[in-house]
Amino acid sequence: MQTECLEARVSGSLLPHPRVGVVVPKHGRNIVDRNRTKRRLRELVRLRLLPVIGRVDLLVRAKPEAYLSTFGELAAQVNVIASWAAGIAAH
Repeated sequence: MQTECLEARVSGSLLPHPRVGVVVPKHGRNIVDRNRTKRRLRELVRLRLLPVIGRVDLLVRAKPEAYLSTFGELAAQVNVIASWAAGIAAH
């Protein structure tokens, strides 16, 4: 699944808990911007994804546009991914 700033991939898991990976490629940015984006995404994953997804492995990858997004914009896109992943986990 893709949003404006994020890509997500999901896979079923045999583990009793979800696992989420966050990938923020360099995209020609400096380390400060990259770490800020990683911290924002990790916090959003902790607050909005982990409580709603089931037994799945989920990978969230930032596109170059994620560097310029506000926390609120990223949160809205993570919410879209959360509802998508929760629907897949329910099957």
